[in-house]
Amino acid sequence: MPRSTPAIVAAETFSRAAQPVLPMGDGLVLRPWLRRDGPEVYAAFQDPAIRRWHARTADTVEEAGEWVDSWARSWSGGTAANWAVADGRSGRLMGRASMHHMELGHGEAELAYWVVPAARGRGIAPRAVEALVGWAFEVAGFHRLELRHSVHNAQSCRVAHKSGFVLEGINRSAGLHDDGWHDMHLHARIQPARPAEPAYAHRVPPAEPVPEAATQPVYRLRR
Repeated sequence: MPRSTPAIVAAETFSRAAQPVLPMGDGLVLRPWLRRDGPEVYAAFQDPAIRRWHARTADTVEEAGEWVDSWARSWSGGTAANWAVADGRSGRLMGRASMHHMELGHGEAELAYWVVPAARGRGIAPRAVEALVGWAFEVAGFHRLELRHSVHNAQSCRVAHKSGFVLEGINRSAGLHDDGWHDMHLHARIQPARPAEPAYAHRVPPAEPVPEAATQPVYRLRR
């Protein structure tokens, strides 16, 4: 069925262009995934903090390598955009930043991220999100970016607030984790009507207090 309005984000942004490398500052970049990243992804998913907030587990290095291949392939199909957070000089993996559930026609996508244990405490996650938001708004032309996390994940909530994602509400029983269904915070950031800053140079808004709900325990639902 024909659309009454043109697509917000052109499919050619992904199908006809190579995935870019996005600078984050301090020598860090968002770069496309490489097969050689498989062992480092496997090591990252042995970390209890990463496993706690992800439904998938990496049981072997080969399986992690298959993930990496799928993350790289998703770009050309316009289904997702996955970047490795890495040291621009050594190539060492620091984490992941991605856009998934992309709706190009509506200009919407959901962001996700994680940081390896050795790289935490350096503000890498907010900087990765800012670089990704800069590209999504200023280059690709997305209109709305969402970010969801368990209400029990206070650290991710702080990253969302530092990156200017406004808390819009709670999606009840929307995320399945190892210990059951979690309520999920829904944050969002909207394309500014008149961008006043160049791409990749967005200022991080002052941090807002983490909502009380983010620090409350989550109980497993009974079935």
